[in-house]
Amino acid sequence: MVKLDVLYVDNHVLVVVKPACQPIVPDDSGDLSLLDQAKQWVKEEFNKPGDVFLGVVHRLDRPVSGVVVFARTSKGASRLSAAWQRHEVQKTYLAWSCAEPKQGSAQEGEWRQWLWKDRSRNRVTIGKREGAKEAITLWKVLEVNSRGTLLLLQPKTGRAHQLRVACAAAGLALAGDLKYGADQPLINQSVGLHALSLEFKHPTKEDVLCFTAPPPSWAIGESGREVRG
Repeated sequence: MVKLDVLYVDNHVLVVVKPACQPIVPDDSGDLSLLDQAKQWVKEEFNKPGDVFLGVVHRLDRPVSGVVVFARTSKGASRLSAAWQRHEVQKTYLAWSCAEPKQGSAQEGEWRQWLWKDRSRNRVTIGKREGAKEAITLWKVLEVNSRGTLLLLQPKTGRAHQLRVACAAAGLALAGDLKYGADQPLINQSVGLHALSLEFKHPTKEDVLCFTAPPPSWAIGESGREVRG
């Protein structure tokens, strides 16, 4: 039986936990994608003959871990994708930077940037230019300790590399994120970013669903307890 960290499944929705450094969809690396792994799990779990349909509703960057939602029907895919596009999904992330906030700086607030993606380099830069899109992120410092800074992030838009760029611009580049200013990689090539929870309306019911992925080891404060907002 294919192993998959499943948080929830019904006829229309599959919610799983993505490990850091696994691609959501197949890429040039040839590594097993979360999508293919999830399809195989559904096939075996429900004894499905032939190809299994799973719709990709949203994505996490390869080095990022956390909650991922797939749609099990075309109706579910259409409605969930529309909810993401309309920013009707509540997304909460944990972030870790080896840096510390500037002394006397605010402990929470809102970041706003205009982001432009260079697709040839897969890199995002800040600047109001043709093709740039506004990115809005609520942020809060949860703890500052000997390892750096732990933050709670709530993106109100869904731009490429939004949280990675926002943290870097604030002088808090994510741990291991060499693309956006980290000094050194993490051992497993991940970055200090975890999609902690997602809250969204079920695509065919009135129910509001909320799912949380267990925080990674770096999200444990020096007190030994999980750091949460």
